[in-house]
Amino acid sequence: MVNKKKIFNDPIYGFISIPDQLILEIIDHPYFQRLRRIKQLGLTDFVYPGALHTRFHHALGCAFLMQKAIASLRQKGHQISPDEANGAILAILLHDIGHGPFSHALEHSLVQGITHEEISLHFMNSLNVIFGGRLDTAIKIFTNEHPKKFLHQLVSSQLDMDRLDYLARDSFYSGVSEGVVSSERIIDMLDVVDDHLVVQQKGIYSVEKFIVARRLMYWQVYLHKTVISAEFMLVKILERAVSLAADKHELFGSPALNFFLYNQLDKEDFISGRAIQEFAKLDDYDIMGAIKVWRNSPDRILSFLCEAMVDRNLFKVKISKEPFSTDQINEVSEKISSQFSIDQSLVHYFIIHEEVANNAYNLDSASINLLYKDGRTRDITEASDNLNVHTLASPVTKYFLCHPELQT
Repeated sequence: MVNKKKIFNDPIYGFISIPDQLILEIIDHPYFQRLRRIKQLGLTDFVYPGALHTRFHHALGCAFLMQKAIASLRQKGHQISPDEANGAILAILLHDIGHGPFSHALEHSLVQGITHEEISLHFMNSLNVIFGGRLDTAIKIFTNEHPKKFLHQLVSSQLDMDRLDYLARDSFYSGVSEGVVSSERIIDMLDVVDDHLVVQQKGIYSVEKFIVARRLMYWQVYLHKTVISAEFMLVKILERAVSLAADKHELFGSPALNFFLYNQLDKEDFISGRAIQEFAKLDDYDIMGAIKVWRNSPDRILSFLCEAMVDRNLFKVKISKEPFSTDQINEVSEKISSQFSIDQSLVHYFIIHEEVANNAYNLDSASINLLYKDGRTRDITEASDNLNVHTLASPVTKYFLCHPELQT
């Protein structure tokens, strides 16, 4: 049943209509409504104040682009049934439903051994039970078990509706114009050959721009050094809270947050269903509400980190093309221990040394193939005469050392 009255006004695409009553019911479900309370870009607004959009915005945008992609492929003669179309729309709508508060930060602290993609699948299975098996096709497409493999590629590949939306949306809200991509042009050029998604050769320049935009957005937005500092500080805050909870310290927190703080949870807890209901109650507000209270904690480490986060007094970041030496790290550790009067065993809460990689196009993953008029297909790196595309196929790794400002 088509619900012609239900539309969303989106700043990127204009009016988004909902093509099926089941999709609207999924959007209205509390599991999905929770995404309104999870920011798409975590703590990126510490750098770009406008980056306050949510995973809810992004999911609706992805569903809109999926409708456009299905229409484009149908126009070229490819058979996609109404059930398959709804399945693909639901799969992309729910692809991020498993994200926790501040997205990836929670994957490294409160929950161990399970990714947000796996949690998304648990949510989808739960919704499938609630809605009497009507998400069977969506789940098969999401897990790449549907016979039409190109439908999964629309959900998850190097040129999927997820990437097309988040580049355009994150660019719009952050104000970083380098992320603007021609999603409409790319979708119009989509085709299918041997059950694999391809792009017609005349769309080559739009695909090239898409790959370049992705590289630029990662360095300027997603991997901005200040964003890295803020997000890893949040990880350290949660790590300290988990450690204190394990030692039976009483910490302020919502019931959902305390469930995860005081229970060591892993993948089995989600499989059994023990964790999914509590996870569905957890969002950004739980974490920030706790951090505001924890800044007055009697624990000096937790208090220091939380106060720094609330006041945006972030750790300083040094970037290098080469890994930092053990001597460099030890020197900083000793200064931290002395300046903050803490034991060396606790210095790891104040120093972060990690690496980040920017891989705009992965040659080891499912490739982006161009379709020529004679029926041949070629990988974008082989077809392009743009040297940037060949360069972008090689990952760039940078190393960073992050810590509080030290006295000279």
